[in-house]
Amino acid sequence: MSRPPSRIAGPGEVQAFLGKHRAIATVARRQPRLLFAVDATASRQPTWKLARQLQADMFRAVGSDTSLAVQLCYYRGFHELQATGWLQDTGALAAAMARVHCEGGHTQIARLLRHARAEHRKTPLRALVFIGDALEESPDDLCQLAGELGLLKLPLFLFQEGDDPRVRDTFQSMARLSGGAWARFDQRSATRLSELLGAVARYAAGGRKALESHTSEGAKLLLQQLPH
Repeated sequence: MSRPPSRIAGPGEVQAFLGKHRAIATVARRQPRLLFAVDATASRQPTWKLARQLQADMFRAVGSDTSLAVQLCYYRGFHELQATGWLQDTGALAAAMARVHCEGGHTQIARLLRHARAEHRKTPLRALVFIGDALEESPDDLCQLAGELGLLKLPLFLFQEGDDPRVRDTFQSMARLSGGAWARFDQRSATRLSELLGAVARYAAGGRKALESHTSEGAKLLLQQLPH
């Protein structure tokens, strides 16, 4: 038996529908967005639990006045790069990270940066946070991508685990070229890391002025590196 034809929406209903979707798109553009990226290769397993705990501090640092949207992105294994949707509460991000386990594989930082560039072009991001301990790619290629992101006004906040001098030098150059900052990721100083991540979240939510209104050591460290 054939179904009766659906009712055709009138001009007023169509305009209301389009107006609603335009309003949603406007809110999405204005909402601060931060990409939280982690190296999930095997060497990171010892500090993965700490990374899960610290991401919650990023939301708490911003407070209830600003709705910060965060996308979790990670790479691991054989050419695997995963990204969640845009999450707006601590519980959703914590649940997403809890489902991830570390696997052996090479670094994919360039691929991660290209993903961030694509997301930024669709809807601007305020910042990219990355936690990693290794570098198996060309520093020149990574610095080129970091410079491109700097021109697009997407700063990189790079947290280095360990003390590999090649990683340090490359990460510091990438941070400078993008207009971001570099810091160590040391599981022995979780309080300092919490302050640093909280400072990044404040920057993502309210820019440099939001950082200047706080006196934490994390905010001071970032302000020393951020361009005026």
